[in-house]
Amino acid sequence: NRCHFEIMSQNSKNALATQRACHLGKARMLVIKVGSAVISGSDGLDLSSMANIAAQISALCYTRADSGARRRAILVTSGAVAAGRACLAACGKKLEKYSLAQKQAAAAVGQGLLMEAWTNVFKSHAMPVAQILLTRDDFRSRERFLNARNTFSELQSFEVLPIVNENDTVSVSELKFGDNDCLSSLLVNLAEADLFINLTSAPGVKADNPQTNPDAPFLEIIEDISSLEIRKICGEKTASGSGGMYAKLLSARRVSQLGVGTLIIPGRKKDALLAAFGLAPADEFNGTWVCPAAHAISSRKFWLAYQSNPAGLVEIDNGAANALANHGASLLPGGITSVEGVFPRGAIVEIRSGAQVLGVGLTNYNSAILKKIIGLKRHEVAAILGQAHYPEVVHRDNML
Repeated sequence: NRCHFEIMSQNSKNALATQRACHLGKARMLVIKVGSAVISGSDGLDLSSMANIAAQISALCYTRADSGARRRAILVTSGAVAAGRACLAACGKKLEKYSLAQKQAAAAVGQGLLMEAWTNVFKSHAMPVAQILLTRDDFRSRERFLNARNTFSELQSFEVLPIVNENDTVSVSELKFGDNDCLSSLLVNLAEADLFINLTSAPGVKADNPQTNPDAPFLEIIEDISSLEIRKICGEKTASGSGGMYAKLLSARRVSQLGVGTLIIPGRKKDALLAAFGLAPADEFNGTWVCPAAHAISSRKFWLAYQSNPAGLVEIDNGAANALANHGASLLPGGITSVEGVFPRGAIVEIRSGAQVLGVGLTNYNSAILKKIIGLKRHEVAAILGQAHYPEVVHRDNML
């Protein structure tokens, strides 16, 4: 039985490796994210690391996918704060407390240096670049979201590489993505990308928390990231970055819902990106492949779910939880047990059953009215609100 299990496991592993190769071969639009720990150090930007990445991206963009179409890429880069800190320190203005205002000031100093560095390393490959700074507000507004999509499309038609970063200098807490991993996952949807690549300071994802189990093996393939206990296997954030492996796996889980796979590979390793595509010699282990979900959700549902953080919380009973999770039902007033927060109609709310978050959705009622109809049946809701009311608190089409 043990031998049979091992054979089946190897067969499954081979099948998933084939899926990875097929996914990479077909990929035409790539979102590539590089973290601060990959392109910066205590002395600021690491130009040799940036040159290595630029050489690989430009080489990829001159190759063709299996369909015959040339590949295109969007680069999401961290490093502005690190570059700014180093520049200020060289001028005798060393930052000590790293307050929000100081980080934003450092980002303002460093963003120009970061773009200058990227411009120079791509210039040697005859590849023009464009700077795009985004805040979460650019994704919340559907009009701005679509306008941004058109801008990216035009840049791609000019064979210009968009280089994206969060607009740290003006972002406040409610407009921030939190980290560039989150921004990258939203860009996958906006740009209609079919592959997400995360260049990290680690060789890949470990099977356990490296802080408590440093000998844990690396995972070559994560078949079902939705069932992975991400918080359990991840350690703390990297010293120079803001995300860490936890944020990278959360982003991989988001894009998997779109039917897009994620490649997490070592960004400092020479030609690791090209090796993943079979364009350079590869070691036995070359990063972690996160498989896409078998059933992809629509781009609209993805936008609804991740455009902004939930404005409130709706607690539901076990019957409603079963109906939502297993039978594709909408959320009705009768299944709600409590409501938290103050929010308007049309806001994103989190739907929870006990300790489990089941999903998010657009509410048809504001918090004040919703609290009046908790646990009520349809005719009881009509008695309070009149006949012109919504039967669902959150319709299934507006829920993820």
